[in-house]
Amino acid sequence: MTPQDLAEKLRTMVESHVDELDAVPEEAAEEFPEREGAWSKKQELGHLIDSAANNHHRFVLAGIGPGEYRGHTYQQNAWVDLHGYTELPWDDLVTFWCSYNLLLEHLISRLPAERMAALCYVGANEPVTLAWLIEDYMLHMQHHLDHILERETVTPYPAAK
Repeated sequence: MTPQDLAEKLRTMVESHVDELDAVPEEAAEEFPEREGAWSKKQELGHLIDSAANNHHRFVLAGIGPGEYRGHTYQQNAWVDLHGYTELPWDDLVTFWCSYNLLLEHLISRLPAERMAALCYVGANEPVTLAWLIEDYMLHMQHHLDHILERETVTPYPAAK
């Protein structure tokens, strides 16, 4: 896929979910599932914002090169806890999630095509290409959006709990 194809895919994802997210009532966004250690909808959307922030960094550094990208993983539970997403209004979280991903869509559309094959090392994981990293970001997002929106079928994502 070209950077423009990936960018359009991300834009479509955001635009196709924002109205559904907007429709989630504040009270429902604050509820914690009965499962021990599970996140509320606010925390899960906050996790997607954190994922956007971490991947933003990766996409830029891999995009400007000149060689491979090497970076860290992130402590998702610590990020979610520190941000205190449960204390923020749901509407603000949805707006920020949407805006941040549209910024990433713009960034992705501007990545040089030749950088899509750049190797990216994230933590101790095996290397992947920048194109793979972008597609994985969107698969991860879809998995969590399906969960937040309580869809009957949740897109599988191997690393998700």
